[in-house]
Amino acid sequence: MTTTVTRTYDDLPEGVRVYLERTGQVEQNVLVVPLAGDASTRRYFRVIDRGTSLLVVSLYPEPFVYSELPFVNVTELLQQMPVPVPSILGEAGDLGVLTLDDLGDVTLQAHLGAGSASERAALYRQAVALIETMQRRGAELASPRFIPYSVAFDVEKLTWELEYFVRHFLISFRGAALGEPEREALRAQWRPIVEELASEKRVFCHRDYHSRNLMLHGGRLVVIDYQDARMGPDTYDLVSLLRDSYVDHTEEAVDELVAYFLALKGRHSGGTGVKAETDFRRRFDLMALQRNLKALGTFGYQTAVRRTGMYLQYIPRTLQYVRRNLDRYPRFAELRRLLSAHLPELGQ
Repeated sequence: MTTTVTRTYDDLPEGVRVYLERTGQVEQNVLVVPLAGDASTRRYFRVIDRGTSLLVVSLYPEPFVYSELPFVNVTELLQQMPVPVPSILGEAGDLGVLTLDDLGDVTLQAHLGAGSASERAALYRQAVALIETMQRRGAELASPRFIPYSVAFDVEKLTWELEYFVRHFLISFRGAALGEPEREALRAQWRPIVEELASEKRVFCHRDYHSRNLMLHGGRLVVIDYQDARMGPDTYDLVSLLRDSYVDHTEEAVDELVAYFLALKGRHSGGTGVKAETDFRRRFDLMALQRNLKALGTFGYQTAVRRTGMYLQYIPRTLQYVRRNLDRYPRFAELRRLLSAHLPELGQ
């Protein structure tokens, strides 16, 4: 999150202004700085006093019941693992306000441009280790009182995400004219993909684990934006990190980090053989295909519906990921033919 312009109290959203009045911070004449948001409907504001940040106000679009808020529920779970997450400092559910530690503005994505190659490697190994912790400790802490254990990447959810790609990227953004026969042909291609992914053993998944949702704070990575966590394939978060629409990785780096993840898993499960590693990489690529298509749907929605142009720059990289996996496996020849009719980047 990065700072934009400051505002007077009267210009702030009512929920933020009333919260500051209620907590006495208006009387302290604190400075409030709006932060650039993400693709969610939440808005963020940094509260500063005498040059020092006190906290970040997260403003939800609607009032909430604190004990029922998914972010609160998953925060407790991650803290028990433990995985570094922002501390919740206060709340006013009637105003739609949650206050959090200020983790600064440096995401992993932002840091990569300034850090050395060795720093990048160390941070990514740290990020991969956190995935292994979430999966292993997530299994140990499984309980119906935590929301992620009651939702999953099942056939319905995975299919919905691919239909989202069709609706918002192919049709809304690219202007594809898809008749019902062609849409049904795509559904026939989606079916074996989602059925295979949904049949895999499920582990705890952050669900959006990439370089913009990892903050560098106090020399370590802190995980954010995890309120949609759910159960899914053990490849899901690793795909999010290593087939990240926002960052380029060499194939050598991807191979090394996949091997590192498997080594961490093997340390606790008794090791993995060559056959298991080969199967993991095949499953990784399958998950990447589904995940990257879903990401394109998000970029199409943000661009065509919400008129947010910032995601345009990430579309070419994501399409390249899709093409590589379509090229790599003969089973996707028909899917590539159908998609390349509307996406020339996949057929060149």
